[in-house]
Amino acid sequence: MTAQHEHDTGTPVDIGDRLDWGRIVADLNRLLRLRTTPIGMKMFTDVADMESIDRIRRPQAVHTTDQIVGQAARNGWTVGITADDLVGDQCRTVVGLHPRDDEWLSGERMTGVWYATADDAAAHQAAMDVVPFGTYSALAVSPLTSGRLDPPDICLIYATPAQMILFINGLQWTGYKKLEWGCVGESSCADSWGRALATGEPSLSIPCFAERRYGGVMEDELLMAIPPRFLPGVIAGLDALAANGLRYPIAPYGVGQDARSGMGVSYG
Repeated sequence: MTAQHEHDTGTPVDIGDRLDWGRIVADLNRLLRLRTTPIGMKMFTDVADMESIDRIRRPQAVHTTDQIVGQAARNGWTVGITADDLVGDQCRTVVGLHPRDDEWLSGERMTGVWYATADDAAAHQAAMDVVPFGTYSALAVSPLTSGRLDPPDICLIYATPAQMILFINGLQWTGYKKLEWGCVGESSCADSWGRALATGEPSLSIPCFAERRYGGVMEDELLMAIPPRFLPGVIAGLDALAANGLRYPIAPYGVGQDARSGMGVSYG
């Protein structure tokens, strides 16, 4: 994936700078108390390069990409896959291991399951952000602290809505930009890792039914897929916010209290 990418939000570092992954994750846990292991995802043009990763696991069964991501985020495993390891073309296409051909674009398998008509299903498929086909042959996921994907193309961070809004506030601390995302509904991995891999932009999603059923995503979790160069700026922003008293957990003030004393602490 692209080593450097211009962006107006935050203060991204040159990806050539080696990141201390243990420190990055420790800071995220210190500032947000994350419950789920932050992981990395990396695409490979050569399967042999993926298989050469230290302590890589190869699936012994057919899975969804959600399950592969879950094995890293929930179990702490380092896992590598090719298209043959995935259950269908929906998973393969999001990560660039299958083309957006006419059959895939038709959404035929989703008609009457997720969408009322063939036109609705096809519109959904066309709306998805996916990695272009033809460059990559394999993918690996691993906990960031392992350092085995150094650097990963993107980092995947699961968080509650309260944790996630503060993460976004940290991202916007410097170089402010309004962040806008979409929701394709089912197959929302296209909104997270599909979009982030394809564009190099931070990408937030509401994990879909399949991610929760097959990937173990908890019902109160959102997912941020973000290139690693943004993380030092996010942490710096979170530290600055915490110094201003804007930190996690967010202590409830009380719906019946006089708001002036609380607001006065932040705004004078």
